[in-house]
Order: sequence, then structure tokens, then C-alpha cells
Amino acid sequence: MYIRSHLYGLILNIFILLAVLLSIHVWFEPSWLSPGAILFFILSYLIVGFFMSIYAGFKSSGDMKQRFDYISTMITQLSRGEFSSRIYFNENDEVASLGDELNELGEKLQQQKESLLKLADEKAELARSAHKAATIEERQRLARDLHDAVSQQLFALTMMAQATGKVFDKNPEKAKKQLEEITQMALQAQTEMRALLLHLRPVHLSGEPLTEGVFSLIEELKQKCPLHFEVQMEEMDQISRTTEEQLFRVVQEALSNILRHANASEVKVNLTHSKGEMFLHISDDGAGFDPEEKKSNKASYGLKSMKERCEEIGGVFTLRSREGEGTHIDIRVPTTVQSKEESK
Repeated sequence: MYIRSHLYGLILNIFILLAVLLSIHVWFEPSWLSPGAILFFILSYLIVGFFMSIYAGFKSSGDMKQRFDYISTMITQLSRGEFSSRIYFNENDEVASLGDELNELGEKLQQQKESLLKLADEKAELARSAHKAATIEERQRLARDLHDAVSQQLFALTMMAQATGKVFDKNPEKAKKQLEEITQMALQAQTEMRALLLHLRPVHLSGEPLTEGVFSLIEELKQKCPLHFEVQMEEMDQISRTTEEQLFRVVQEALSNILRHANASEVKVNLTHSKGEMFLHISDDGAGFDPEEKKSNKASYGLKSMKERCEEIGGVFTLRSREGEGTHIDIRVPTTVQSKEESK
């Protein structure tokens, strides 16, 4: 750059000098200033000036090139994440100011790096605390359900069995009715246990797609529960694992609630896809309930959990229920995937 600027200056001086000499030759016509002398003088000036420009360029640019090399090295170190690097110049010029600005940039990047590391540690700690709190809350819920449902029913079964044994010989008809009640209570306790075991089923799909995991879950329930399932599910490609696991957990929770509370005989599960959205519908023909009353009831924990899981994946959770008319759950999740039928 310096050599080029000296050469530009040399060319400009040659044109100026040539114009002056030609003007003197035309106006005054001195005998010593012939065209040959002008050409010789210009060529001599050009040769001497060329070498002087190269020498002056190298001489004046050596220190500047070294300082630019320092700045280039500093930028490379910053790009590699070595934010503690610094450069210092003894001169007090524009290049030194550029070095000071790079030092300030490195210091700010170092501070941001430390802040990000601190935030990452805090996030990891919060995640561990949240996971621990969720685990404790889930255990407390299961313990409460076991106590409120299965434990009390088993205690009632024990008391009923003892009372039946005492009146069996005296009043066989009453004992028969009590045995029928014991049978119903035992079936109810068995249903509660199946629902709780369903809730404890692993959340992960073990590499299976969502549709296969739901089909396996329903086939398992068909063998154990007197429920009729109507299932229609479209195959989905390239759904994120997080979305699949959250939806699978929602299906688990919904089926668990149906087993425990709905007293239903038919369950419908539909999964479809249309125009960039995935739709999941779960319904039963059970007893139903008043959603407003459930908001203040501990039994609404499962509904709240399903809604939160749906919102975590950007979906919309809708619940419709009325006493004696069953329960309907509709979930809409935005997605960019296509069903296999659409992709053909």
C-alpha cells in the first residue's frame, strides 16, 4: 500500500515536471532545454524515483505492517474464543486506537462468556431442582391416590368380608348381597391398580414412533380391561422426539383417568394431520363431569398435567365434558411434517 502510494506520487510529479519543462521550452526556447534533454531528464527522474519509491515504501511500511499483523493475530484469537488476549502499541495514532477498541471488545466478550457459563450452571441447577420437585410431587400424588382409592377399598373389603363371615350362617341372603358388594369393590380396586400401573408406565417410547407406542398401549389395555377401543391414527414422519413423548404421556394420562373415573365402555382415539397441524382426539362414553367443579379438586391434577404438556410443545388443549355425556379431549399441535399418505 505504501509502495503504491509512492509510485502514484512519482507519476504525478513526472507529469507536473514534464508540463513545466515543456512550457519553458515553448515560451523561452533556451538552448540547453532541447526535446532530447527533456526526454533524458524525465527518464532519469523516473528511474531514480522508481527505486526511491520502492525503498521509501518498504522503509515506512515495515513498522505499520507489523502492527497490522498484531491486529490480525488478535482478531484470529478472538474468533477462536481466546478472549483474554490483548495488544498494546507505544504509538498514539489511529492504529493504536483500533488496538484499544479490540482490547475493549475482548474484555466485553470475556465478561459475556463468564456470564453465559454462570447462566448455564444456574439453568442446570434449576433443571435438577425442577426434576426433583416434579418427582417428589408425582410420588406424593401416587401415594395419595393409593391411600384414597386402593388402600381404603382394601380396608373396606376386609371389613365387609369379616362382617359377611359373621352373618353367613344366620342370614345367607344378606351374606350373598354382601358378597356381591365385595366382588364389585374388588373389581373397582383392580381397576384403580391398573390405572395407577398405567400411569407408572415409562414415558419413553424406546425408539418406537408415536402411533406404534399408542397401539401397543391400547392392545395391552384390551387384554386387561373390558373396554372397546376405536382407534384411527395416521402415520407421521419426522416428528420430534419431544413432541412424541409428550403426546404419548397425554394419552397415558387420559386413559388412566378413563379407567379410574369415567366408568366407560367405549373409548375413541384419533390422530390426524392437516395443513401443518396435528390433531389428537380422545373421548369416552362414561359418566362425564363438570369441568368447573374439577378445577378446585385434587382429581384435576391429571387434567392440568395434560394441558401443561400440550402447551410445552406449542399445542392447544381443549376439554369438553358434561355429566352423563362422557368426556372429549381435543389437542391441536402445529407442525411442519407430512403424513405418509400426503407425501406419496
